[in-house]
Amino acid sequence: MTTEEQPAGKEPTREGAPGEKPGEEFPAADGSVREKHNPVMLRRCLDLLAPSLAEPGATVVDCTLGLGGHSEALLATFPAARLIALDRDQEALRLAGQRLAPYADRATLVHAVYDELPDVLDRLGVPRVQGVLFDLGVSSMQLDEADRGFAYARDAPLDMRMDQTTGMSAADVLNTYPPGELVRLLRAYGEEKQAKRIVEAVVRERAREPFSNSARLVELIRDALPQAAKRTGGNPAKRTFQALRIEVNGELDVLQRAVPAAVDTLAVGGRIAVLSYHSLEDRLVKRVLTAGATSTAPPGLPVVPEQYQPRLKLLTRGAELPSEDEIAENRRAAPARLRGAERIREAHTA
Repeated sequence: MTTEEQPAGKEPTREGAPGEKPGEEFPAADGSVREKHNPVMLRRCLDLLAPSLAEPGATVVDCTLGLGGHSEALLATFPAARLIALDRDQEALRLAGQRLAPYADRATLVHAVYDELPDVLDRLGVPRVQGVLFDLGVSSMQLDEADRGFAYARDAPLDMRMDQTTGMSAADVLNTYPPGELVRLLRAYGEEKQAKRIVEAVVRERAREPFSNSARLVELIRDALPQAAKRTGGNPAKRTFQALRIEVNGELDVLQRAVPAAVDTLAVGGRIAVLSYHSLEDRLVKRVLTAGATSTAPPGLPVVPEQYQPRLKLLTRGAELPSEDEIAENRRAAPARLRGAERIREAHTA
């Protein structure tokens, strides 16, 4: 994917982005964008990153800009810091650009997927950064915009692409994937125990008429599941929708590349904070950070040589959870899991 660097306050070049509604604007100075985005675990994220961002010349990367809530707080809290913010969603870049316009001289917004961070920094001439933030999952804007197809509680086109300018939609996946592949992704990405039953129903229905909208899929899932499966775990469609979204956007593959790459961009003393929203994401983040904080020395060495010593120090004991008060105020914070680490040593080079 090509990326486009721009100061905040200037809109990305757009070429008829699918789903755009002409005339819908969110003014930069009023509260409209803020009302649409309540950043999750904001204070704790700022506290984790603070020690590395207080000095002049510090650069912090928001790998998942969204509507810019975390980015705005970073710029306001650390007036000497420079922000680089990435997002694959051009509408998010446009809206966040308006929100961050007061900080345009310190903010650079980039149309990119977060595993492209090393390439972005190379183009910007930034060898190392002092802070990295990931707020994974679906943004508030994507959930709230009906025509994006992320929310199973309303009828919408089955799209689910975070970047609507490229790639297969969720409808394409449902209508074209072989049954075995659909079962695999529902089990792997949705942890759906009833995957085979759901896919059998999908295959029957798509032969009659291809899928295009979410309501039909939600109704099919409700009809396909046994009563016992409908009584627990919330909306019975949520696991299927999660699986489709992850597949359409390649989320886990991207994340598996992105977190180690982000760690590698940190200067010594730099910090990373990652917010995850389901167990698949959190396990992957835990694995990367824990590995970086673990000695690689063979067992039994009386003194551990520097090349085997940990590169990271964990800043959280396990995954931190949002407070009950935050969940009461913002229900979307409920599944959040926050992990953080500090870079304490350069990687050994032979």
